[in-house]
Amino acid sequence: QVQLVESGGGLVPPGGSLRLSCAASGITLGNRATTWFRQVPGQEREAVSCIGANAKYRDSVEGRFTISRDNAENMVYLIINNPKPEDTAVYSCAAGPSLCVDWFNPRLYVYWGKGTQVTVSA
Repeated sequence: QVQLVESGGGLVPPGGSLRLSCAASGITLGNRATTWFRQVPGQEREAVSCIGANAKYRDSVEGRFTISRDNAENMVYLIINNPKPEDTAVYSCAAGPSLCVDWFNPRLYVYWGKGTQVTVSA
């Protein structure tokens, strides 16, 4: 049974830092592209960052977020630096095909975690 479990969310002040983790079982993240999505209630889910052979970022987080993968631990991380209130959302990880091609498209991802809440507030 495949499971993706996110952790590390919480309340963070603007300008702070947070690390999200995505732990996988039943699949090998090193063989797949893994993408962090986020969603605010009432809004569409949006792709934030993808790691496959390389890393991709949406423009609004470029330079502030860093995605990484630990193949030995079968985990993917998202470091959020200098968060802004507009980064507040439920963050979920998803595992898809092998490369970050068309990575914005949620329909390409088969496996999803349940998400972790990130709230950016002073």
